[in-house]
Amino acid sequence: MKPVHDSLRTLPNRHIFLEQIDVMLKRNPHHSMLLIDVVRFSDVSSSFGYELGDELLLTIANRISYLFTGHHAQLGRISGDIFGLVIPGKFSQVQLQRFYIHLIEHFKTPIGVGDHSFIADFNVGAVSNEESAIAASQFFTRVEAALKQAKQNRYDNFCYMSLVDKPDNSRSITLKADLKRALSHHELEIYYQPKVNLRTLEIVGAECLLRWNHPLDGVLFPGALIEAAESYNMMNEMGYWVLEAAFKGVKELAAANVRLKLSVNMSPTQLYDPHFVDQLAEFARVYEVDLGQIEIELTEDVALSNSFVVTSQLTQIRALGVSVAIDDFGKGYSNLAYMRNIELDTIKVDKTFVMELSESPINRAVIEASRLIATAANCELVAEGIENIHQLHVLREIGVMEGQGFLFSRAVPINDFIRLTQQDFIVGNSHARLSRVGDTAK
Repeated sequence: MKPVHDSLRTLPNRHIFLEQIDVMLKRNPHHSMLLIDVVRFSDVSSSFGYELGDELLLTIANRISYLFTGHHAQLGRISGDIFGLVIPGKFSQVQLQRFYIHLIEHFKTPIGVGDHSFIADFNVGAVSNEESAIAASQFFTRVEAALKQAKQNRYDNFCYMSLVDKPDNSRSITLKADLKRALSHHELEIYYQPKVNLRTLEIVGAECLLRWNHPLDGVLFPGALIEAAESYNMMNEMGYWVLEAAFKGVKELAAANVRLKLSVNMSPTQLYDPHFVDQLAEFARVYEVDLGQIEIELTEDVALSNSFVVTSQLTQIRALGVSVAIDDFGKGYSNLAYMRNIELDTIKVDKTFVMELSESPINRAVIEASRLIATAANCELVAEGIENIHQLHVLREIGVMEGQGFLFSRAVPINDFIRLTQQDFIVGNSHARLSRVGDTAK
């Protein structure tokens, strides 16, 4: 068998692969996709080294390409040990499961690399597009959800998810109906949690957080709606609703003589959306908002997903004047290499380190290290989850300049937030400066 690829570098990366999918779907919407995760590959790299690991992955990639040559499939490398395989044509769940079985059976033959032999096993998520038109980002988000479920399955490492609604799942149908009703009946609302200068106790910004005004249950955290949005490929729609609401918020605050920067979360779907930058510019034009008053937040797992995608999209975002922040910094990730590849304006230390400051000196050390990283990266450091005076004093000692948390305020509706900007925070025996509204334009 002649190898298709001489190096892993010749495989399309996540960004290029998504562009290829987009082109393929525009030509013909009927395509299927397998997301193939090599089980416990990290054990190979840690035990035998990365060079041997890369050689093993290359062999796996070439075998997969060979297996599906007759289907004119396109292979890409989504991340370190995850491959994507797009197959032209409309395939049923049974057919895609047969592809999975064919893959598993083939790889029961050991792979020889150097002086070692390996048997590869896989988790596989599968999706078949049965719709007339769908964005590559939506297609990909769905197959990622399928792979996630495949990893969680106890007895079968395969999961198929259709893009078509399942009539037998009443709960899912209810959630989707809730989501569509919430969007069309204006049940969603943005709440604002103040971001505070820890020295002066002035409000210097706010984070936009989504709330759901349920017609029966009152104001709810929208966890169920987000799950429904992820399941039904509506994360883009939800994300753009929140983004547009933030622009409206900036304009409404300006009308109350309050000029602040608002932060809004960016979903992974938007990160891979080629129209996201243009939509930012369009919102700025429609609502006459200075893009310097908008900050986009993304989590570390998104930043780690693919450095090329992150750098290309975020570079364009920052070129517009929009700030970029990493949220939940330090939460479960030890690979900080991505910090060398992307330019940031803000690092937000995960709230668990702040809330547990008194429980372990390690938490303080993490925050101190974050401050050093922020200084080296020439960006701001923000502490989340500040709930008491002790935490505030420690953060001041460390040199953290900004923070947010229940010590100052929970997230509140915009009218309540405007009132917060017009009064002093009373924290212990400290007060914010007087006449804050007159200073907020500075």
